[in-house]
Amino acid sequence: MILPEANLNEASSERIAQINSTMLDYLEHGIFTEYKNSYIYVERTLLDGSIRKGVVGVIDLEEYDYRPGSVSKIRATEQTVSERIPPRKKIRENAPIELSHVILLCDDERRSLIEPLMLSKHDLKKLYSFDLMQGGGKIQGWLVNGEHGRALSMRVDSYIKRKSKELSVLFAVGDGNHSLAAAKACYEEGKTSRYAMVELENIYDEALKFEPIHRIIKNINVPEILKDIQENISIKSRATQKNSWPINFYSRNQNGAINLDKNLGASALIVLQKYLDEKNFEIDYIHGLDTLKELALSNENSLGFELPPFDSNAKRDFFNIISANGVMPRKTFSMGQAQEKRYYLEARRIK
Repeated sequence: MILPEANLNEASSERIAQINSTMLDYLEHGIFTEYKNSYIYVERTLLDGSIRKGVVGVIDLEEYDYRPGSVSKIRATEQTVSERIPPRKKIRENAPIELSHVILLCDDERRSLIEPLMLSKHDLKKLYSFDLMQGGGKIQGWLVNGEHGRALSMRVDSYIKRKSKELSVLFAVGDGNHSLAAAKACYEEGKTSRYAMVELENIYDEALKFEPIHRIIKNINVPEILKDIQENISIKSRATQKNSWPINFYSRNQNGAINLDKNLGASALIVLQKYLDEKNFEIDYIHGLDTLKELALSNENSLGFELPPFDSNAKRDFFNIISANGVMPRKTFSMGQAQEKRYYLEARRIK
């Protein structure tokens, strides 16, 4: 029922038809157990022992928009690449069900939405509990319906009313945005449901880790570029945290720090990425600081930039930045390591 994302651009009509046929076969033979008008409370135990909490439910696609300048209550966090939508759309438009890996974030500093379910889970029906493949840790899920479901819905309504006074965006897509964009396209063409399944997680959950994605530019004259950066987007002397963002750079012959001017954008990444895009550099996006340093030191015509970590301060500013400035630059962050992504588990009818 799944086409791996690595194979999306190689998806043949025969492969997609086979996926849709398998879905229909499973529905006809009663493979699924259906729970109507329900949520699922999820606890994901990661390899470091931390437990990431979430709630599986649906969002109204009319309240979601990934396009720049959107004022919708549900938005993308990063720039959406339109070319990535069509292959996902081809799979969904004739599919009777969806299996979602979308993670939706809320800005619930009070921990009033999801966390109460952790205390009441012993009163809920456990649906599954097993170890995940390939170092994914353990997953457990509980059915949330009836009185518990109504209480959760009321907490969601309360969150929306409270946060609407502070922010223009109430929920942000942390992972799976291109799949959600495909779902919206299919709905707007009248092919599938108005609603899409997601897992809601609280950005303040300590087990929800954001990893920065670093930048390296290639085939450049390093001294010239460093000089240009100093002259155009940095504060040259006596820079303080009040008016600049210090970020480290690495090259074969020179390492150091530059102090990006806070007046040029809402974050260090926004300032840097705008400069890199305007100069039309050849950019690679790098996961892991050690890899960045290795690549920067291996070629005298490369320059690497270390982006700051997503600490508690960055999480606190996250929704404010999106609310005030729209989506962040592409490749802003990764939600944990590859094996910490959401696995495809629950399914939902969309036709």
